[in-house]
Amino acid sequence: MSAAERDALLRAPRPRSLPLAPMAEPARRRLPLADDARAIDRRVRPIYAVWEITLACDLACRHCGSRAGRDRPDELSTEQCLDLVDQMAELGVKEVSLIGGEAYLRDDWTDIIRRIRARGMMAILTTGGRGITPERARDAAAAGLQSASVSIDGDEATHDRLRGVVGSYRAALEAMKNLRAAGVQVSANTQINRLSAPDLPSVLETIADHGAHSWQIQLTVAMGRAADEPEVLLQPYDLLEVFPMLARLAERCRERGVRLWPGNNVGYFGPYEHALRGTLPKGHMYSCGAGRSTLGVEADGSIKGCPSLPTLSWTGGNIRDAKLVDIWERGGTAMRYTRDRTVDDLWGYCRTCYYADECRAGCTWTGFVLFGRAGNNPYCHHRALEMQRAGKRERVVKVESAPGQPFDHARFELIVEDVSGEETRDAETV
Repeated sequence: MSAAERDALLRAPRPRSLPLAPMAEPARRRLPLADDARAIDRRVRPIYAVWEITLACDLACRHCGSRAGRDRPDELSTEQCLDLVDQMAELGVKEVSLIGGEAYLRDDWTDIIRRIRARGMMAILTTGGRGITPERARDAAAAGLQSASVSIDGDEATHDRLRGVVGSYRAALEAMKNLRAAGVQVSANTQINRLSAPDLPSVLETIADHGAHSWQIQLTVAMGRAADEPEVLLQPYDLLEVFPMLARLAERCRERGVRLWPGNNVGYFGPYEHALRGTLPKGHMYSCGAGRSTLGVEADGSIKGCPSLPTLSWTGGNIRDAKLVDIWERGGTAMRYTRDRTVDDLWGYCRTCYYADECRAGCTWTGFVLFGRAGNNPYCHHRALEMQRAGKRERVVKVESAPGQPFDHARFELIVEDVSGEETRDAETV
């Protein structure tokens, strides 16, 4: 979009047709587990767990997929949280990232950190940083917090608009300073959308100046509040401009000593894969790790293969009803999806792609919340390039609004446009 269009979007009021912070439904309980664990279910183990310890939040981010704000009505007790930490360690988890909402809004958040470290796992935090005072930073450091990723989503005006609170940008930078002063390493994370994308070069310089050791970047996904404002989202064809910029930023990251960490939906298999992911074991993106190497936990004890996946469709069980190992191994399709899927589960362009068997539609979350069905993901640089070579581009259009609950999503159609302006809808998305 043009600078004028971006400025108008930046100044536009946010929609108010839905509750800003809805009350989450009680956890889904007593979900059926498979009768037996298979060899693959016992073989794969989560290395990395992302744990929403509360849905309470002190920001109102427009991209928030969980619509965080109010705590859940049935969040785990301290005793239940500490027991879950023990079960994570026994399952083989190596690193636990605490998120929210805002994790520090739980009074026992440092007790959870302390238990994570006592069980030999890494403890990290992802935060908007609004309430990371010097005292909170020192308490976290004393509990053993090793690193904190602070969200920086653009320059000050852009960040405050996306985060929904004036002053949140300065608070985030102050949080980085407070954490470093307390001895906690800091990194940063950034959402990429039509508002933030032009600011990415300056964001890198800012976080490097504030001592960030890493920078995680992720495309904003059409879930929760982000689905309410689709004009803020990138279109698939925007990747043609975004990815060359990311490649340049990867080089600048090396110069500044900041490790670039592309999220799982930044892909796939275009000409910049080595620049963006050369440090990965394969040197490039590979299939979704939900339920294979990653574990997601909601504050009410719901267990998912990925923390971002919608609760209703992707919960494998609840820790109040079954042991973590049993949910991991026998949590049905929700937990086993990526262990079992093949190219025959793909559809649309992804089914015909040269990289189908290696990629398998990339990020399950990104595709599912667009179409209500996994297996086709238009947010792919390789795909955008192939469309461009054919004189076409893809565009997603919202056709049904999200209901307004945490972890909800709208429904989109995929439109293919050629250079003459003719449109055809992908029949499988209708």
